[in-house]
Amino acid sequence: MFGFLLLACLFLHLVVSVPQPPCRRCCDHLPPLDDSASTREGMPAMPEVRTYINMTILKGDKGDRGERGTPGKTGIEGPQGQQGFEGPKGDKGQAGAPGDACKAQHSAFSVGRRKSLHSVDHYQALIFDNIFVNTPEHFDMFSGKFRCHIAGIYFFNVNIHTWNFKETYLHIMQNDNTKAIIYAQPSDRSIMQSQSVMLPLKESDEVWVRLFKHERENAIYSDDVDIYITFNGYLIKPDME
Repeated sequence: MFGFLLLACLFLHLVVSVPQPPCRRCCDHLPPLDDSASTREGMPAMPEVRTYINMTILKGDKGDRGERGTPGKTGIEGPQGQQGFEGPKGDKGQAGAPGDACKAQHSAFSVGRRKSLHSVDHYQALIFDNIFVNTPEHFDMFSGKFRCHIAGIYFFNVNIHTWNFKETYLHIMQNDNTKAIIYAQPSDRSIMQSQSVMLPLKESDEVWVRLFKHERENAIYSDDVDIYITFNGYLIKPDME
């Protein structure tokens, strides 16, 4: 028994003391793999793996229209284009609403004289002493002249009474120019004479009546009770219409 144990110990001593060869794998004799895409002699290169996603299968439904963005800055104005062809005449429109009467331009006067007048050695402006209408006060009673404040076409009228056995000779004046004449020859009867005229006036033009200087006595008749002499005028059409 002791001898068997001694042999067993001796065997174990021999097994432990003998050096063992290193452990090797079966593929250790091959050259190491190269990570580059180049091929080794006799061996193919490793394939490159790339990920590919098919977007057509991932496309979703069309979304809602977005809100309108803020307008951009105005661009530079381009050159003017050529004039187009004239279009067809349109239909006649409806009549507009009546205008404001307060805004309509107007000018009118009517004045009279109660005193007779005889000619002298110079021309005399006919001065009036009664106002029937003077709106808006364009007629100057001190000078006997109407002054235009609204350019346009005016109507004027002069009425006088002749003096029997005396000549009657008056001028309707525009500034210093004679525009119309009132004339009656001497007669044993006194009569009413009238003259009317339309004149285009500019602003600041003056219209008045003067008694003409003549070789024979020249006069117009009136009295302190009745009015025989009148001078009237009004705007027919202003230029700004």
